[in-house]
Amino acid sequence: MTSETREAFGRVGIWSSALHGSRADDAGRRAIAEAVAELEDLGYGTLWIGGSPSPDDAAAVVAATRRVTVATGILSIWDHTAKEAADRIAAIDADARGRFVLGLGVSHGPMVPQYAKPYSAMVAYLDALDTATPPVDSGHRVLAALGPKMLKLAADRALGAHPYLVSAEHTAEAREALGPDALLAPELSVVLDTDLERARATARNMLGMYLQLPNYTDNLLRLGFTESDFEGGGSVRLLDSLFALGDGGQVKARTQQYLDAGADHVALQVLTADEGGAGLPRAQWRELAEAFGDAL
Repeated sequence: MTSETREAFGRVGIWSSALHGSRADDAGRRAIAEAVAELEDLGYGTLWIGGSPSPDDAAAVVAATRRVTVATGILSIWDHTAKEAADRIAAIDADARGRFVLGLGVSHGPMVPQYAKPYSAMVAYLDALDTATPPVDSGHRVLAALGPKMLKLAADRALGAHPYLVSAEHTAEAREALGPDALLAPELSVVLDTDLERARATARNMLGMYLQLPNYTDNLLRLGFTESDFEGGGSVRLLDSLFALGDGGQVKARTQQYLDAGADHVALQVLTADEGGAGLPRAQWRELAEAFGDAL
């Protein structure tokens, strides 16, 4: 990965599952377009379309922005064939296509009826992208990778990795597994609330679903957590390891821990008490941009 690629991603981005224009009505699509244009103006380096987006969701965000990098975080290989993804990406305006990155993942067995041999399925998907017309080459894709095998594939067959729901300790291990040249862009969930107990309650509201998915719990067990850390929506130790809780300054400090551990870029997902990560928390995005200042 070149220094220009690292610069294109920026140090800090925004991850949001609310940027799905294909699931919205006209008013919703306008709201998304306005929000992503503002995020670009605020100085965030990359906008990550979360929650199993479609290629059409990505195309709409690219069209609504001018210079920011846009990435899927993460498109499920079970939801769209490689040909479908490549064809839709090819339809993005040529001048904007270069700032789009296809984030790919194998999702989770409990969520995908056809789930089988995920590593082999990902390899086959990457092979198909390589031979598509036009191809989606390794310089325009990243992989959702947690364990050593998928991290190595991310280093060998993509720009790098976009791990979700990980600690700074995992980031250090991922950097070692990827080597020095691959992109490492973890997601970090944020609760902007200085009432620590209330912030942890908001975090637990989001975390509970993920603690039912073996890919995440297995990874957390590898990191030294125990089954008891998964009880009640997550122990304090687990929450404080996986989330950034507090004011903007505290979020900035937590983000720096990931950067110091080897991340090139950190994708911030803002959670709110009333809607988890499902809305467009524009006031919080502005607050974070002000807290980070030139560090964006």
